[in-house]
Amino acid sequence: MTPSPAQTAQTLNWLDTEYRMLLTSDTTNGRQALFESVTQPGGGPPRHIHKDADETFVILSGDVAFWLDGMDSAQGPGNVVFVPRGAEHTFQVIGLRPARMLTILSPGGFEVFFKEMAAGDFRIPQDMAQINKIAERFQLRFTGPPLDMN
Repeated sequence: MTPSPAQTAQTLNWLDTEYRMLLTSDTTNGRQALFESVTQPGGGPPRHIHKDADETFVILSGDVAFWLDGMDSAQGPGNVVFVPRGAEHTFQVIGLRPARMLTILSPGGFEVFFKEMAAGDFRIPQDMAQINKIAERFQLRFTGPPLDMN
């Protein structure tokens, strides 16, 4: 029996988040990627846009503040947030506990961005010039700062 991708999932760390790659574009012929993330309180990306991928977040534990096209919302366990391609968005883990989420990207491919970020140990905002160059290859554009819910 061949192990499922989830049984052989690669785990990596970048900034305040641990990523566990469950399905990659390599295993889905580019159709989708799925990863589990655990982000520490206060963690979250700068505002950004995925030009070519829809993104769906499933909150498994913790509390997360989302900002999507100018609208704020607080999300907790069991909630799902859909971000269509081209929509400006970000999030921040709020409260005292880490947040665990599943993230689905359609099509896949963007998961490789996290591998490159972790391998280069890039920092935000210090390394944004390099991060932006890499982001262009993944149809990602940063548009503003991270949320500051503190």
